[in-house]
Amino acid sequence: MTGRKLLAAVAIAVLLHLLHSPEFAHCQVVGDEFAGQINDTAFLPFITQRVYSSLSNTTSTILNSDVGKQASFCVKDREVEWDRAFNFSKNLDFLTSCIQKTNGDVTRRLCNAAELKFYFGAFFSGGGSYLKSNRNCNITSRVSGCEPGWACATSPTETTDIKDSKIIPARTDDCQPCCEGFFCPNGLTCMIPCPLGAHCPTANLEPATGICKPYSYQLPPGIPNHTCGGANTWTDIRTSAELFCSSGAYCPTSTKQLECSKGNYCQRGSTSEKSCFKLTSCDRGSSTQNIHAYGAMLIAAIFTIMLIIYNCSDQIITTRERRHAKSREAAARRAKEKVKAHERWKMARAAAKKHAAQISRTFSRKKMAPQTEELSILHQRSDDVDFDDPVTSSSGENRLELRSQTFNNKDADLYSYENIVESKDASSKKKMPKEKQIHTHSQIFNYAYGQIEKEKAMQENKDLTFSGVISMAVNTETRKRPKIEISFRDLTLTLKGKDKHLLRCVTGKIMPGRITAVMGPSGAGKTTFLSALAGKAHGCRISGSILINGKPDSIHSYRKIIGFVPQDDIVHGNLTVEENLWFSAKCRLPASMLKQDRVLVVERVIESLGLQAVRNSLVGTVEKRGISGGQRKRVNVGLEMVMEPSLLILDEPTSGLDSSSSQLLLRALRRETIEGVNVSMVVHQPSYSLFQTFDDLILLAKGGLTVYHGSVRKVEEYFSGLGINVPDRVNPPDYFIDVLEGMIKPSTSSGVSCEQLPVRWMLHKGYPVPPDMRRNAALFPEGQSSGNEVNDNEGATEEYSLAGEIWQDVRSNVEVRRDIIRHNFLRTKDLSNRTTPGILMQYRYFLGRITKQRLRESKLQLVDYLILLLAGACLGSIIKSNEETFGAPGYTYSIIAVSLLCKVAALRTFSLDKLQYWRERTSGISSLAHFLAKDTIDHFSTVIKPAVYLSMFYFFSYPRSSFAENYTVLLSLVYCVTGIAYMLAIFLDSGPSQLFAVLLPVVLTLVATQTGDSEFLKNVSKLCYPKWALEAFVIANANRYSGVWLITRCGALLKFGYNVHDWGLCIFILFMIGIASRISAFFGMLIVHKR
Repeated sequence: MTGRKLLAAVAIAVLLHLLHSPEFAHCQVVGDEFAGQINDTAFLPFITQRVYSSLSNTTSTILNSDVGKQASFCVKDREVEWDRAFNFSKNLDFLTSCIQKTNGDVTRRLCNAAELKFYFGAFFSGGGSYLKSNRNCNITSRVSGCEPGWACATSPTETTDIKDSKIIPARTDDCQPCCEGFFCPNGLTCMIPCPLGAHCPTANLEPATGICKPYSYQLPPGIPNHTCGGANTWTDIRTSAELFCSSGAYCPTSTKQLECSKGNYCQRGSTSEKSCFKLTSCDRGSSTQNIHAYGAMLIAAIFTIMLIIYNCSDQIITTRERRHAKSREAAARRAKEKVKAHERWKMARAAAKKHAAQISRTFSRKKMAPQTEELSILHQRSDDVDFDDPVTSSSGENRLELRSQTFNNKDADLYSYENIVESKDASSKKKMPKEKQIHTHSQIFNYAYGQIEKEKAMQENKDLTFSGVISMAVNTETRKRPKIEISFRDLTLTLKGKDKHLLRCVTGKIMPGRITAVMGPSGAGKTTFLSALAGKAHGCRISGSILINGKPDSIHSYRKIIGFVPQDDIVHGNLTVEENLWFSAKCRLPASMLKQDRVLVVERVIESLGLQAVRNSLVGTVEKRGISGGQRKRVNVGLEMVMEPSLLILDEPTSGLDSSSSQLLLRALRRETIEGVNVSMVVHQPSYSLFQTFDDLILLAKGGLTVYHGSVRKVEEYFSGLGINVPDRVNPPDYFIDVLEGMIKPSTSSGVSCEQLPVRWMLHKGYPVPPDMRRNAALFPEGQSSGNEVNDNEGATEEYSLAGEIWQDVRSNVEVRRDIIRHNFLRTKDLSNRTTPGILMQYRYFLGRITKQRLRESKLQLVDYLILLLAGACLGSIIKSNEETFGAPGYTYSIIAVSLLCKVAALRTFSLDKLQYWRERTSGISSLAHFLAKDTIDHFSTVIKPAVYLSMFYFFSYPRSSFAENYTVLLSLVYCVTGIAYMLAIFLDSGPSQLFAVLLPVVLTLVATQTGDSEFLKNVSKLCYPKWALEAFVIANANRYSGVWLITRCGALLKFGYNVHDWGLCIFILFMIGIASRISAFFGMLIVHKR
């Protein structure tokens, strides 16, 4: 009922303007002026044109009127739309026929403003086509013109003002059936012209039913000699479709309907035929064209392009990696051959020197003393490992000495790049800068592997003895790193909100160039201790002092040169070992570092960690197996080693590794200490040989108390002084941990229990003892304990009620969240003196990495596209385009389906690698570059998915709106829901995010499609993205309906509350929602942290 009222208002607005034009008011005198010339065939066209000129060109008066402005919500271009509905200039046969039929008094039979208002006002009262009584049609006076399809004329003597909207003129003379091309409402005695696209012929009586076909009204009873008239109503298609030109036919005029010929199609309300596209089939009388072939072609084109992109990209990447691998293997082979040649030259040189000494004794007996001195120099030279400094001979007569000197010069440059790259002009080559000499991959790998083999040769010659380590440490070619020494005093960590100690009174320091092992039983706070030093202890209250190189600086100021290896192996499973290491190196090494130096760093780490055999293997995930667990652990460590840290903190790096893998890892870390790196690590149950490779040991007891902090070589001596001796054939660290766990009781002669060991250490080092730990009077001299006595309840944990415990938990969570936000948004001064690549360069690196990941997940994306194809085919086949609502139901289901499928797929963008992102964020890699790169790569799917869905839905349902319009709306919708999916993936866990991704499209679409009178629902629906997507779809489709569809379109748009001018606004709002949700998701990345 509400819809009828709305369309009635629109119809009144449109037709009143037609009647209010001065040209139309003048047309009432046409019949009198030319009454005698109606049957003159030569003069009849002139009369017809005169009458039509009074009916046309009324747009100028309508455009500037108030009613025209009120109807602007459903008319995009009023002049164009009006011409489409009432421009009869192409064929005026219907008007000529009416003039002849009415003998020229057609103008006296047209409705005035009052009659139009009366007719359309009946919709407000719910009467529909049954009008109330009026001046001409009532109980006492009801002429035949009051019946549907009939009309009468006004009296010739009566002057009628057609613009009069208040008085209905007396119209009871000469009642006749309504002219063809006009419709005469039931209850009125006037005519209204039918719009274009309508078919208004004279009705014929069907004897069997008594209905006047093609209309649905019947002949009135009690009126003899009454025949069927013309059309009787024009309204929206839901109320009555009688006036609309039939599907499969077209109506060039409102009086003629022709069947559509073969090769053409005619939709309902058409005024002409439309040619079918090529490759489509259109039989005679077709209302639509079968364009499934175009859908198949579009699908084939999309999948062909995707296949080319995926296959070619993968082939290019594979070929490039294979070429690099060949260059790398050739460089390694050449470097090893040069080392072997070097060893052979050393042996030949030693033999030549020995032979030279014998010749000297035979032929130079007279100069024995000088020759002996000279030979001693030679022998000293052969025993020296460092051959970089040539020995010059004081005698120019000995040619062998000169050759030895020449070889020494070659020996010095054996591993240098100048000896690897051949050049004829040696002097000019030395002057050339190295960065200009090295530019190809082959040269870079030659340089890198030459340096690596040189370092290996030095280590083999020195055998990592003390003198060898010193020699490597003072080697001028070894690049030194900034040193970081961390000292801490009375370091105490208390859990906020619960007042629980995690660490207590920990004092000491960890020094550069040394490996410090942190050990202790479970619950001793080992990981908490290292996290506190690294600035990662969130939600804790820290007391005491932490000094960096003797200064109270924040550890975050040195974040760029600090590496933290987490306990879990957090690496990208869909990248190879080399790709993982390279990405970390490119983002975290100095931006000014040359490429060959970066290659050297990465290759050195791969070589030292023993990852050469698996460098091109995928790391693997839980679902897809890759490298072994031990190799994955070494990759986890390598991610921090490739950035050349000054402080390297490792949380249980040897857990899960066998003895040989642990030794390999420790050798790699030992090499890091040669460059001055401060290495600290949590270790569980190391073997004795592994334990001896550590320099320092921090032994913690339960409660975070220190039991020992010093050199590894002195730990047994310290515990022996306490009466705790390690039995034979027992691993010392295992024994100490068993003592701290209470599993092994110290001997009674020692007089020390495991609870007293932390206090013993404090007394041994002279540290202050907390008051609550002085309960054991045996640890203090007499009289001292009395001065330090405290209540037994001191230090006891306060007990809370249930509500109190809940409140404490809430406080603790709030404190943790506040610490995370403060850590992410409050910037500290950078003291690391390292400039890493900026956001743009990191964005470029992320693009490369994510592209590789997407290419390796192509099967998963293919499944997404296939599901979209299936959804489009099902919805397009089942739900045809509804002309009454301009396809709103089909578009509603499409919005739900596309939103749901695209959201679920977009969740994978950020939900699958949260742990990897959190690790990269804490290491200083740009979160903005990470987010923008992922969003950029997802734009490919954002562009492809609408085309994939429409290739089925559009070509099965075939709405009147263009493919480009539907694609634009669907593109903005996918962009919008993708941003919302980002928010769900970042703020929620995997399970809840998937649930919300399914529920949100359904709930929001239900809210957006409510058409009730509730203002609250209308305001809420404006916040729902389906409302704007549906409005854009309906508007684009409704704009294609004109002519006879005008009232239907205006009524439907008024019912939905849509405006044809808001199509661009809808697209803009959808994109803005997508942008706003992406901004919220990005800030969520900075706030949300691992629980």
